Amino acid sequence: MAEVTTTRQAGAPDLTPNQAFPTAKLVERRDVTEDLMVIKLEPSEQFNFKPGQYCTLGLGKIERAYSIVSAPYEKNLEIFVELVPDGELTPRMWDLKVGDRMSVRPRAKGIFTLDRKMHHHFMLSTVTGVAPSVSMVRQYLHDGADENHVFYIMYGASYIDELTYDVEFNQLAKEHPETVKFVPTISRPTEAKNAGWKGVTGRVNTIAEEYLAKFNLPKDDTKVYACGHPGMIEEMKEKLPPQGWNFIEERFWKP
Repeated sequence: MAEVTTTRQAGAPDLTPNQAFPTAKLVERRDVTEDLMVIKLEPSEQFNFKPGQYCTLGLGKIERAYSIVSAPYEKNLEIFVELVPDGELTPRMWDLKVGDRMSVRPRAKGIFTLDRKMHHHFMLSTVTGVAPSVSMVRQYLHDGADENHVFYIMYGASYIDELTYDVEFNQLAKEHPETVKFVPTISRPTEAKNAGWKGVTGRVNTIAEEYLAKFNLPKDDTKVYACGHPGMIEEMKEKLPPQGWNFIEERFWKP
C-alpha cells in the first residue's frame, strides 16, 4: 500500500527508524523512474506474512503501510514505492541509501490474499498495485504449481517505463503458459514516451470485461482481485459484483 498525501513537516527529515519496533536494513535500491523505486529490506528479525499482505514501515514517528512484492520464501522484503511529493514518508525514503534502516512493525496485515477455493485468479492492478500479484504468483510457483490454479495478470500504467514487473511476468508466462497469463496495457499510447508500444492499450478498467470474456472465465470458480488506483477499483466494484463476479479490493489511498 502507499501513503496518504499529507503536508510535509518543516525542517530536516528524520531518517532514523522508530526504536519501538524491529528494523530492516536497506540492502538494494532500484530507481525505476523519477517517482518510482523498488527497494529490498533485510529484517533484523524473522518476518512472517502471507502473499498479498502488507507491512508497516517507518522513519522517525512516521509510518505507512506497503504491500509486499516479495514472496514469503524470499529472504528480503521487496517493496515497490511511489513518491508522494507532499507526503510525510516517501520523500524521506528517497533520501535513504544502502545500509540505512527503517522500522518495520512485527506483524503483517491484510486479507487481500489468495483464495484457494477458486482456481481462476483475475488480477487487476495499476503501477505499484501489482505488488500483491507478484507475491502470490512467486509463492505459488515456488510451491510447485500443482493445484491447477491459473493467474490472469492485467497490469496497467500510463507509460511503458512504469510497467516495472513486465519482464518478470512475461518470462513467467513463457515458462508456465498454463498457469500465468499476462496482459500489460498502456493508457496513453499516443504520447512520445510510449513510442514503439505494440501491445494492448486502454485503462485496465476499460478492458477488464473484454478479457473476462476472452478468457471465458467461470463466475463460480473465479476470484477478481483489484489493487491500486481507487478510480479503477471503484469502477470495477460497480460493474463486476452485480454481474455475479467474486470480487476483492485493496485501495492504496482514498479519494
